[in-house]
Amino acid sequence: MTRPIVDAVVVGAGPAGSTAALVLARGGARVALIDKATFPRDKACGDLIGPRALALLASLGLAPPAGREVGEMVVVGPTGRRVLLPARAGRTYPNHALAITRLRFDSWLRDAAIAAGAEPVTGRVASVRAEHNGATVELDDGRCLVADVVIGADGATSGVGSAAGLVNAKAVLWGFAQRGYITQEVDRPIIALWDEAPWRGFPGYGWLFPGEDAAANVGLGLGMRADRTSASRAVARFDAFCDHLRRLGLLASAVEGHRLGGWLKMGMVGTVAARGPIFLVGDAAGLVNPLQGEGIASAMTSAAAASEAILAGPGSAAVRYRQYLTDGLGRYASVAAPVHAAAITGSPRRVAVLGRVLTLPGVGSAIAAPWAVTWNDLIDGAPRDPVTAASRLIMGVGRVATSRSRIRRQLSRDLADADEATLS
Repeated sequence: MTRPIVDAVVVGAGPAGSTAALVLARGGARVALIDKATFPRDKACGDLIGPRALALLASLGLAPPAGREVGEMVVVGPTGRRVLLPARAGRTYPNHALAITRLRFDSWLRDAAIAAGAEPVTGRVASVRAEHNGATVELDDGRCLVADVVIGADGATSGVGSAAGLVNAKAVLWGFAQRGYITQEVDRPIIALWDEAPWRGFPGYGWLFPGEDAAANVGLGLGMRADRTSASRAVARFDAFCDHLRRLGLLASAVEGHRLGGWLKMGMVGTVAARGPIFLVGDAAGLVNPLQGEGIASAMTSAAAASEAILAGPGSAAVRYRQYLTDGLGRYASVAAPVHAAAITGSPRRVAVLGRVLTLPGVGSAIAAPWAVTWNDLIDGAPRDPVTAASRLIMGVGRVATSRSRIRRQLSRDLADADEATLS
């Protein structure tokens, strides 16, 4: 038997990969942290580190770099009506997110993983082979790393997931987003529901988020279910969306510099998160919130959970990790993913009607607090009060309404992964 060069190879040094490498290294594992890029490097993102991610950093004894605290969020409907979603502290998380560029945040977290003992490797992964007693990762320059486990933290289009046969692209809920920066002071994060034409709702949403140093982050993301051919729509309609924000008096500046785009994989549907020695975390596992597109918090928490499962013993770690997802993020996704398919990527008229109803006078303000908790997947660890009770009721109704959906059945199969039983 070949002796592993390292205990774990982590592919991708974004928030998920660096968190995994840090937890494993602190646990005494020999870890190689691979990324094709030289850091610092940028990523397409809204640049908000959510409450659960901040709570995880605190539990790891890490204080993030200085950024801008943001709390309340404004949702703007297609007609310009606005709803203020409050920010509340939970029992296990703070009442705010942190606005900080991925350029700075990712580099800082990677440095923390290296300081904990992870070995940085710059290179592009050419192949991943699962074997009886581990896995082999080959780089395109011919270097090979043999390990007990491989963690794919290499984004929505994960090469690790594809190589290991863990992704059914025909079942995935794909998304694509483009973002740019402007010089403008923005007080609160803004989510904009937009009609491309009268009563033709855009299958996604746009945003305008506070940034650092009087800058702001503006973006447009769309959902497209399993059909990736329409991704260019987010790029083609970006300027029209910015014009819409200007008409509403929300955008005063032009987008500056280079715009970035990126793929999203939502709700875990069509992806097996772990099998044998191969694990997927963050975007690679499809752990993007299907309702509002946030992925950094679930990327980091899933990475920590996978790493803890591995440290407890790699033999049954895949089963333990999938059970963690089933009990937590998967429970939310089992409702949110079918709702995404029906309400966000459904008929354009249905999308337009929903945006108007949610922001009607009296309606939006009445449901704002439970909407914020439910939409942002903050029920677990929330205060025990009527708002949380209402959020649980919303999810309960959603669970009944989606009980027979094809997407939910697919997700259940992915989380159970009958193929795991064939590995010995």
